Amino acid sequence: MELIRDSWNKEDGENFQNYLRSLQRKSKIEWTKNSLKTDMPVLAIMAPTIKDISKQITKGNYREFLNLRLWDFYENTAIYANIISSIKDFDELKTNLEWYSKKVDNWASCDALKINIKGKEKEIIELSKEYIKSKKPFVRRIGVILLFKLVKKDEFIKEIFEILNSFENEKEYYVNMVNAWLICECFIHKREETINFLNTHKLNKFTLNKAIQKCRESYRISLDDKNMLLKYKVME
Repeated sequence: MELIRDSWNKEDGENFQNYLRSLQRKSKIEWTKNSLKTDMPVLAIMAPTIKDISKQITKGNYREFLNLRLWDFYENTAIYANIISSIKDFDELKTNLEWYSKKVDNWASCDALKINIKGKEKEIIELSKEYIKSKKPFVRRIGVILLFKLVKKDEFIKEIFEILNSFENEKEYYVNMVNAWLICECFIHKREETINFLNTHKLNKFTLNKAIQKCRESYRISLDDKNMLLKYKVME
């Protein structure tokens, strides 16, 4: 199917969905669905294929493609995430992310977002703060995902820790897990600041212990630091 298009209409969208069906791997569908924990139909299309499809669409009129709001399969969300992540205009990004975030029902659709608009870091921080107030756990997870590209920047690490502290009473597994992952990234890139944070944090026990576990599993953290981090673990 031709994916670099000047326009996308409803019929094109239907043809696109049929194209995706033709790429399904039936033997992998059950395993993939169990891994994703999604209620959406899954085609188990290979990740490199999804990435290539997304790149091709982005070279054409991707805006009309996004406006079709195709949502039949999990793979649609992965393609949308890739395209949305490529948008460099913050207002356009925000508009598309708003409808996308409210429809996702699994961790992978959140984590597929790789948003990084240079010069708009402060706006992304504020968007994160807005998302983490949502009642929907996967919107909150996206709010945290937005912060990953900012971890290396000195001027934002304090705000990132403040946002993490706001999850003190978080109960949702997939939100606590992404927070633990973010803390591990903070430790890797901002070691001293993260140690200071761990000395004064308001994290719940699950998030803290998972963060320590992720650090101890990381090849990017020294053995000495892995052992040192054990002192922060909350025992039963």
